[in-house]
Amino acid sequence: MKQRLLSLDVLRGLTVAAMILVNNGWNHDHFAPLQHVKWNGLTVCDLVFPFFLFMVGVAIYISMSRHAGEPGMVKKILKRTVLLFVLGVALHAWDMLINGEGAEIPSTLRIWGVLQRIALSYCFAALFFNAFHGKYLWHAIVSLLVIYGIILIVGNGYSENPDDNWLAKVDRTLFGNHIYQKVLDGRTPVDPEGLVGTIAGITHALVGVVCGRAIMTVKENKEKIMQLLLIAVSIGLVGYLLTFSFPLNKRIWSPSFTLVTCSMAASLLGIFLYIIDIKGHTKWCNIFRMYGMNALFLYTFSEMIPSVFGVTGITEGIHNFWLMIFGENLPAVVSLFGALTIVALVALLAWILDKKKIYIKL
Repeated sequence: MKQRLLSLDVLRGLTVAAMILVNNGWNHDHFAPLQHVKWNGLTVCDLVFPFFLFMVGVAIYISMSRHAGEPGMVKKILKRTVLLFVLGVALHAWDMLINGEGAEIPSTLRIWGVLQRIALSYCFAALFFNAFHGKYLWHAIVSLLVIYGIILIVGNGYSENPDDNWLAKVDRTLFGNHIYQKVLDGRTPVDPEGLVGTIAGITHALVGVVCGRAIMTVKENKEKIMQLLLIAVSIGLVGYLLTFSFPLNKRIWSPSFTLVTCSMAASLLGIFLYIIDIKGHTKWCNIFRMYGMNALFLYTFSEMIPSVFGVTGITEGIHNFWLMIFGENLPAVVSLFGALTIVALVALLAWILDKKKIYIKL
């Protein structure tokens, strides 16, 4: 098995493309599966971010398995963590500046976000792997899930009311107005990428590390697939059983949500591994490989251009173009094609970078 997994690049690229698709719908007209569930439940949209965190863990094993414990690894991990975290905060600042809200940055700039959770989840999972060389992974996973589960139970974590929910209280106490500011039902809800919920994000990455180990250390291809499926079925079953008492919830990243989405991600990676790396069917997936080779850079770019398009009228122009084609009676279709336009523009950039052999690692 090659040190670089094409299936991982493809799945990561597909995930980033899906992230761009769901993030660029027109208001609330997107098809329901492409919108986040308001509280409990699960849609296709809710799978995107956890899938990416899972793949962060797989990549940790692949990239660090030969270098864990070497001098300089901790510094390298911390450096990348800081880069991703600062970049995530900078994206929020960029959005505020473009929208003429620069004066409010000192008082309301959001600290948490997608890149910030990726940064911290990567940091702790990579440091753990570096310290223990792949040992005690399941011990850490189970411990974190139990600790986080207790926090949710004791701290009213399943309460939609942010005034009762400890997760929201911790963020408000420590960070004041520098948290999620979108108002729903007259109040600011629980920050979906807040501090305490990062515990679950770390768990996600650690499960990815376990799956990365199964792929890279098992010699027989059939056994690799069986190992992945065994992991997927085992954690999926536990996650499903937990849903009877503790519902799936992306906003708080509940333990059941963590296990079920990790199970889905591991299953899909196993399928891709079989089709792409083992059977060699690769022609269909080249564009997703291009996305995956510059995944975080393309995601960052995709988060910057909507702000510019919005203030310059380009977003409205794209919407009006598809509205002219499909009409006012198909708002979800208009929203879908508008979002696909952004996906296509980012795909063009991915193609250009790949042709020039430019691969930007963030």
